[in-house]
Amino acid sequence: MTETSCMEKPDLAENAIKVLEKRYLKRDKDGNCVETPADMFLRVAKTIAEGDLKFGKSQADVDELTRRFYKAITNRYFMPNSPTLMNAGRELGQLAACFVLPVEDSLEGIFETVKNTALIHKSGGGTGFSFSRLRPKNSVVRSTMGVSSGPVSFMEVFNAATEAVKQGGTRRGANMGILRVDHPDILEFINCKNDTSKLTNFNISVALTDKFMEAVKNDTDYELIAPHTGEVVKKLSAKYVFNLIVDGAWKTGEPGIIFIDKMNEDNPTPQIGQIESTNPCGEVPLLAYEACNLGSINLGRMVENGVINWDLLAQTTRTAIRFLDNVIEVNNYPLPKISEMVRNNRKIGLGVMGWADMLMKMGISYASAEGTKLAVQVMEFIDYESKCESIELSKERGRFNNFKGSIYDGKNFLYNKYKGKSAGKIPDEKWKELDAEIEKYGIRNATTTCIAPTGTISMIASASGGVEPLFGLVFMRNVMDGTEMLEVNPIFKEYAIKHGFYNDEIMKKISEEGTIAHIDGIDDASKHIFVTAHDVSPYWHVKMQAAFQLHTDNAVSKTVNFVENASREDIMETYVLAYENNLKGITVYRNNCRPIQPMNLTKKKEDKVEEVKTETIAEEKAVEEYNPTGEIKTVKCPECGNEIQMAEGCFICLKCGYSGCA
Repeated sequence: MTETSCMEKPDLAENAIKVLEKRYLKRDKDGNCVETPADMFLRVAKTIAEGDLKFGKSQADVDELTRRFYKAITNRYFMPNSPTLMNAGRELGQLAACFVLPVEDSLEGIFETVKNTALIHKSGGGTGFSFSRLRPKNSVVRSTMGVSSGPVSFMEVFNAATEAVKQGGTRRGANMGILRVDHPDILEFINCKNDTSKLTNFNISVALTDKFMEAVKNDTDYELIAPHTGEVVKKLSAKYVFNLIVDGAWKTGEPGIIFIDKMNEDNPTPQIGQIESTNPCGEVPLLAYEACNLGSINLGRMVENGVINWDLLAQTTRTAIRFLDNVIEVNNYPLPKISEMVRNNRKIGLGVMGWADMLMKMGISYASAEGTKLAVQVMEFIDYESKCESIELSKERGRFNNFKGSIYDGKNFLYNKYKGKSAGKIPDEKWKELDAEIEKYGIRNATTTCIAPTGTISMIASASGGVEPLFGLVFMRNVMDGTEMLEVNPIFKEYAIKHGFYNDEIMKKISEEGTIAHIDGIDDASKHIFVTAHDVSPYWHVKMQAAFQLHTDNAVSKTVNFVENASREDIMETYVLAYENNLKGITVYRNNCRPIQPMNLTKKKEDKVEEVKTETIAEEKAVEEYNPTGEIKTVKCPECGNEIQMAEGCFICLKCGYSGCA
């Protein structure tokens, strides 16, 4: 089956087709598209379905699976991550988004990792590192009797290498740099991105320990430990260090934080090693040489007449898990060590997008107990169905190689983890039954669930991003002849017409306000349902993330968006709330806190910057808007020329969904 003529054609919005043409579809040597979106989806479905040939399936079986995968994607029920859409069935064949590499405490080890990083970025992937094993600055290096320059200086080496390698030939790779809070160089690390023109290819996060958080709570000192000797070299006030982290986040959005002990509590293969780092957006804690293999279910498409179609959600979940496990089989990994680790643990991460769409269709507010309860139910259901399918795959293909000694190995793990926590969809006994199945047949994948940024794939699916609230309901869209037209969220538009408050005057006012919270002529019930990102308090942002985290194996990528006048105390309280709610990490972003990064606000002349450095395609476009008189105009999206905002730990276009992340 190589033609799409007899296949169902995808129903795609204009913006989706545009971004596919610009970033995904095959081109000839002259830059002309040589495939349609339907061709691309069939290429992906066919390539991934062919993974079944390795397990003795017939060509007829593969053809049927191809149709199943194609239907799930073209109906916009499920989308794999961008590298899979771009590269499946093509020469590069590298289908994973992100990787974690070790940084050993030796010059040879460091530069071996620099080389491997370049190979990964060349293949289109991003990388995460922990620099916590490196000895602190000014430590003696016995082999040379010189002194170490410390983790931050070596991060600059990685940053320069990333700058030199264009990711996939189009954009630079993204990096995550992590340092444990008990590393002696932690103060230098916290401050290393105060100058936003430095380490421009890195997101940075501090790995906070439970011990440190307890010291913050009790206002006591904590110990700094030299990693190369294990000796305590100094003590610092935990509250002082915590305040520095908060101050950095308030000023620039960095450093972020991860709760490293919480991540290791859920490490599925502790016998293989401890988790030290995550991928660049923080949602996938990985061991060294592991990769993330991700995809997302479009929850908005799971709602029919205001009610969730649970059968469709179950079917889509199982199709997606089989798809993602097959990706591992057909993927062309950039390093043999990565191929070995991925195949031994077979971690996959099925997440969601369209969460705000689902809530709006069901008439439920994002900022409500009803909303968070539904989040638990939905993710509980997806988690359960994903494990069921992974067990079925284990029956067919065998358990993951590192099963023995893992959290699943004869420990009633699922029942003990979820006992008494059901939100009404999966009773405790169902988890116990799964544990019995796992004891008998094993499970195919060490992890099955993860909520990643969805950026451009949510735009292809015409879905809201990840588990975020909407950023706006109505926008003024620039069209080709320079005129503007109103673009209204279709769910909101249908609701507004039905409830009698749809007209151009009100819609234009909403586009100017960015919210309906203070618009006359709209009732309170509507304002309760249709909240946008800055209408949602940090409390409900955290509670929603926690609701999804409860039944997510890996972590949840989400941004707590703060208004510009938010205080440091607001961010501090949010961090504490995140810890108390068992999150694995959290990203905060105060509006307008980075003056030379894509934002949707205009800069005043007194904020003139003499030199503008860029770190993403979007920022390169933003520089074109720089005015020599000292004014920086509204930052433009490279795809549609409209506004850009921070969400899901990335910069995303408010109108077409463009993102550099997914």
